[in-house]
Amino acid sequence: MGAKARGIAGLAVGTMAPTFVLDDQDGTPVSLAQQRGRWVVLYFYPADDTPACTTQACDLRDSWEALRAAGAVVLGVSPDDAATHRAFRARYRLPFPLLVDEGHRVAERYGAWGEKQLYGRAYIGLIRTTVIIDPAGRIAQLFPRTRAAGHAGRIRAALKRLQAA
Repeated sequence: MGAKARGIAGLAVGTMAPTFVLDDQDGTPVSLAQQRGRWVVLYFYPADDTPACTTQACDLRDSWEALRAAGAVVLGVSPDDAATHRAFRARYRLPFPLLVDEGHRVAERYGAWGEKQLYGRAYIGLIRTTVIIDPAGRIAQLFPRTRAAGHAGRIRAALKRLQAA
């Protein structure tokens, strides 16, 4: 839990989550302020329809009822456009909104945009990151550079621990 202590992009557990308003796959604005009073699972993923992103989205889809029962809202964020999000969401029957961050401004504010490595080559792009935000709008848990497989289980466990505290 090193991320808990040092944070990412200047974020730290207990601080207010950066506010945002992004359109979802249907062009409907979604803001963090609208989610006040609920736990928010804000997950940043690189691209629709890639193998790891599909694994992660379907894992969250399969855990959606448990997450909802825990009082959580799931919001996916990527730089893809609304049409790509709509197709991805429909293809895999994703029950949660996918938010459009084409300019990656929100990803940058959450530390999910930066240097990555692929086959030894460094490049700038979206870093798979998840942030759990508590009902008061504070960062409760950070998952920087997370792995796609099994991530929903780690989120469920974190929510259970956080809500019991």
